[in-house]
Amino acid sequence: MNRAPNSSKPPSAAARSKKKKRTNPLGVGFSFLFAATFFLVLGTLPLFRPMTVLHHAIRVDIPKGSGVSGAGEELEKRGVIRSGWAFLCFVRFHGESAHIKAGRYTLSSDMNLAQIVQELKLGGGKSTDNRVKVTFPEGYTLRQTADLLAEKDILNSDEFVKFARSRATFSRIHTDFPLHATSLEGYLFPDTYYFHEHSQPERVAELMIMNFYTRFARPYHQELQNSISDLNSIVTVASLIEREAKVPQDRARIAGVIQNRLDKGMRLEIDATVLYALGHHKDRVLFNDLKIESPYNTYRVMGLPPGPIANPGLPSLLAALHPEKNDYIYYVARASGSHIFTRTANEHEAAKKEVRLDRVHPRLVGEGHSVE
Repeated sequence: MNRAPNSSKPPSAAARSKKKKRTNPLGVGFSFLFAATFFLVLGTLPLFRPMTVLHHAIRVDIPKGSGVSGAGEELEKRGVIRSGWAFLCFVRFHGESAHIKAGRYTLSSDMNLAQIVQELKLGGGKSTDNRVKVTFPEGYTLRQTADLLAEKDILNSDEFVKFARSRATFSRIHTDFPLHATSLEGYLFPDTYYFHEHSQPERVAELMIMNFYTRFARPYHQELQNSISDLNSIVTVASLIEREAKVPQDRARIAGVIQNRLDKGMRLEIDATVLYALGHHKDRVLFNDLKIESPYNTYRVMGLPPGPIANPGLPSLLAALHPEKNDYIYYVARASGSHIFTRTANEHEAAKKEVRLDRVHPRLVGEGHSVE
């Protein structure tokens, strides 16, 4: 029986090629949307940054009934912030819309949005002019930080330490990064602050932690994400560096030594951790001190201590984030504060003898600086 010829011929090679080249409009739409979102975020990030890096006091009046939007417009007009819209987004994202109060404020163009919001939550009249200036040195421990705050009549030292060591209390602080499970040690960023007398521990800690985020966690977010170490480990190493390094050029090298010892399964044997375990400073760590039972005693415990032993500054944090790649596993401090780095136990013993000799008979040059 004769069949009618099949009218549907298989597509030619040229037709198949055209079909392959046909673009999926849905895919193009998603790509365009992703690109637009990326560039939008990239373009708006600067709007959330402080206006200046220097302190510049500015008087601002927030009228009653102005709301968050009106407050943002006034702050932008007075040159305190870059964008009223960014302020509005920040306040709403953090759920602070109902807490912004009208009043007269003295703010500064170097304040970040979190610091400005904290001021506006206090209400007018409690201005920057009435605050106490406090500068925290790099490497201060939580206890030293608390004692300095108490010395300035900002808060009670023991209350602040208790707050900073109680997860139940400091967990109320909102952060965009994970805090340590048991203490705020390491995250109270050393810097100059302006606090009101008789402040609440939560408010003081929040400002210092937000500064940690602004200066380190946010700008180095991608590098932290790419690191093989978690944030707490990096801050812990940075605190060790801060207490050990006396000259800037030693920071990254000490970070490299710490990483090498961890990789080799060696105890860190860092004197600063013993002093932290003892709870008080000594000029010299004695052999009996090394026997103290503590998870922070790196002469007895393998690996890093459970958390930071001090509040490190930005240079030490960056050294911990970018340790020097070297093959040193020992170092010993010279009288000048710099260190001699060595690779073997024999070299280390020789370096210690050299240091002892220099302390007894310092070799001098020029105006009395010891030769390294």
